[in-house]
Amino acid sequence: MKWIVGLGNPGAKYEKTRHNIGFMALDELARRHGIAIKQSKCKALIGEGLLPGGKVALIKPMTFMNLSGEAVRAFMDYYKVPLEDMIVVYDDLDTEVGRNRLRYQGSSGGHNGIKSIIQHTGTQTFNRIRMGISRPEPGYAVVDYVLSTFPKKEAPLLQKSIEAACDALEYSLDHTFEQTMAKFNG
Repeated sequence: MKWIVGLGNPGAKYEKTRHNIGFMALDELARRHGIAIKQSKCKALIGEGLLPGGKVALIKPMTFMNLSGEAVRAFMDYYKVPLEDMIVVYDDLDTEVGRNRLRYQGSSGGHNGIKSIIQHTGTQTFNRIRMGISRPEPGYAVVDYVLSTFPKKEAPLLQKSIEAACDALEYSLDHTFEQTMAKFNG
C-alpha cells in the first residue's frame, strides 16, 4: 500500500492558504477517485481507496504543520508501513507557482512540516512532491505569506500544479519514484 501525506493546517481559516497546497492536492486526488478523507486516526484524517495502480491511503495530518511528523510516525507505527511507500506533498517557497519538483531526499529547506517528519522518522530519505508557491516580495514576512491565500491571477497556475501533482501521484503507484521523477520533473 502506498501512503500519501499532504501537508497543511487544519481548519477553515487555513483552507485556501499557500501552506495548504498539499491538502489541496490530496483533496483533488480523493475527488478523482471517490475517496473520502474522513477517518480520524493517528492524529490525521485518513481516506483509503483502490486506484488503478493499487491500494492507497491519503493522509492529512491534523497536528498543524510544525508537528506533521507526529501523524506520520503514528501512521507508520500503527499500520507497520515502510517509509519507502510514503510520498509527502507540500508547499515550496523555492519553486515558482505552477511548477512542482519531485525529490527522494534532502534537507527540510526550512520547511517546518518536513523538519518534523525528518525528526520523527530519523531520515531525510523519503519521496516528496514540492509544489511551488514562489517567494514573497522583499519585506513581506514569510510566515504571513505562507498563511495568505493565492491571488485570483495565480488560480490557473495553482490548478495546473495541483493537476500535475495528482498525475504524478497516480503514475507513482505502478512505477518507481525514479521513473516518476524522470517523467514529471521535466
